Amino acid sequence: MSSDAAPLLQSGLRCRCPRCGRGRLFSAYLKIAPSCPECGLDYGFADAGDGPAVFVILVAGAIIAAAAAFVEINFRPPYWMHVLIWLPATVGLCLALLPPFKATLFALQYRNRAGEGRRLD
Repeated sequence: MSSDAAPLLQSGLRCRCPRCGRGRLFSAYLKIAPSCPECGLDYGFADAGDGPAVFVILVAGAIIAAAAAFVEINFRPPYWMHVLIWLPATVGLCLALLPPFKATLFALQYRNRAGEGRRLD
């Protein structure tokens, strides 16, 4: 870990380079760029895999379930109204949370020098 490393959470939420905090991490919606355009850090060292999706499902599910329960208890809308409200809300929330979660897990891999699984013998 270098002393000039950007703060972990800040670079993750802003989807920026974990080393300099300035360069863009993504070249497309969820496609990691080959390297940082600012400091030149090669992004080939890490892959977040399915981790971001798992965390997004947990967080978005809790938020949507709590909001749907609140609406049901206080307003008692018909079930079709729940579908009209919560289906787009769920999709939108998941799509909004995926990039920062992926960037944060990427920054954690950088900070902890995580790599492919290795045998220790």
